[in-house]
Amino acid sequence: MQRRRFFALSAAATVALALGIDETPVRGRLSMSDIDRVTANIGRLDSHFFSIGGGPLLTVCTAYIDRLRDALGGCVYGTRVEKAIHHSISSLYASAGWAAHDGGDPTQAALLHTASLQSALLAGDASASARAWSNLALQARMEGRHREAVQITRAALDNRRARQDPHISALLHARLAIGQARTTDRTGAARSLLAAEQAYDRVNPAASEPSWLAFLSPAELSGLAAITHQALGQYDRAEASTAQALELLPPSMRRSHAYYSVQLAELQLAQGNRDQAVATVTTLDASSLDSRRIADRLAAVRRTLTA
Repeated sequence: MQRRRFFALSAAATVALALGIDETPVRGRLSMSDIDRVTANIGRLDSHFFSIGGGPLLTVCTAYIDRLRDALGGCVYGTRVEKAIHHSISSLYASAGWAAHDGGDPTQAALLHTASLQSALLAGDASASARAWSNLALQARMEGRHREAVQITRAALDNRRARQDPHISALLHARLAIGQARTTDRTGAARSLLAAEQAYDRVNPAASEPSWLAFLSPAELSGLAAITHQALGQYDRAEASTAQALELLPPSMRRSHAYYSVQLAELQLAQGNRDQAVATVTTLDASSLDSRRIADRLAAVRRTLTA
């Protein structure tokens, strides 16, 4: 355990050094050029997560948050910079929450997502607030509080700016569909899946998007639809949608590829297709991933296959 902790801390220190976290000033004047560097670093952290999972990101994100809080307390800046710092802190709390979730610590994940919402409110940013609400809804769903998850997601969709942003609207509607499926609202789930597709159809491919939304693609929407179908007991449709997600995923999204590969194997087992599940697991290389959550699910599938 001590050795594993040492390597985790070493990896976090390496990532922090590569990003230049200590370059953010904590004295003097803080400008938008400093914020631009912070935003670029957060983008790199997001790419790291999409590639291999949470790994050392929890430690790195919380260290970065501490640095930005020191900047808030020790620097001189205008209102625009102040709000931008709070937005960055909200983003880092959200990333830290996902890292904790990946590491199998739902209690810490919930606290971090709540902190993300608080910073989003300080930033006065509706998109950041919608992200935080979405993460809190997902956390509620993971803990089995499905009606609460539906209520939280609906509250996020009540925000006009969130509804008008096609990326965020598509994500919220897709996650709402899962919550509705798990509360046996079949009609509502179908409507929400359709709304997610319609929202994504409004996405302008030429428009820039926040780095945290880079995972949201037709592949991800197919994967989320699969989770909805699975919750409704429609395993054949869930399997087809999961397979479609895997076909559409780009090579860079290794974490998502592993996640949906495990989901496909689980669905194949649920339908008694043992040989297909074996083939799915055999082709999955999760050695480079750093996600306890995915590793635990994969291990459970392998135990079932060898039982």
